[in-house]
Amino acid sequence: MAGRIFAVVGPSGVGKDTLIAAAQRARPDLHIARRVITRAEEDGGEPFEGVSEAEFARRRAAGEFALDWQAHGLSYGIPISIDRALEQGRNVIFNGSRAMLGHAWELYPSLAAIHVTASVPVLAERLAARGRETRDEIARRLARASYEIPYGVPIRVVENNGPLDQAVAAFLAALQPERG
Repeated sequence: MAGRIFAVVGPSGVGKDTLIAAAQRARPDLHIARRVITRAEEDGGEPFEGVSEAEFARRRAAGEFALDWQAHGLSYGIPISIDRALEQGRNVIFNGSRAMLGHAWELYPSLAAIHVTASVPVLAERLAARGRETRDEIARRLARASYEIPYGVPIRVVENNGPLDQAVAAFLAALQPERG
């Protein structure tokens, strides 16, 4: 039986990486795809593999990515290893982007999006606490926080405004098969 694939999306600061890490601790059977990004690993944030633009282009040309996209001036890739995990029946989770969901759904028709949300005041507080951006940069991020998911992609919403344990429980529930 093939595994299922979940793209975790939501605005910056909403807690996507925190929820993915908590899911991995609770469910070691999950395959968490580590993104490849054209930025320095020292820049912080999620666990990712930082590469140069040239290395990313080389790997893309070599077919090393199952999915890749551009966002915020950076290139993002999901390693082709997710295909093997899916073939082995493992569920795959990756931190995605709304901009790539339509294409990802075309390639992986069983894909579901987990849309993590939080209120604007909560997002503003979390972004400020990270200390990586100016007030103006935070304001621009908050302006992009509300958006549409491409039509047709199945969406499961997880609200991350309150206690982390509640959001983790909702996230784990979103990984369960839909009941019809």
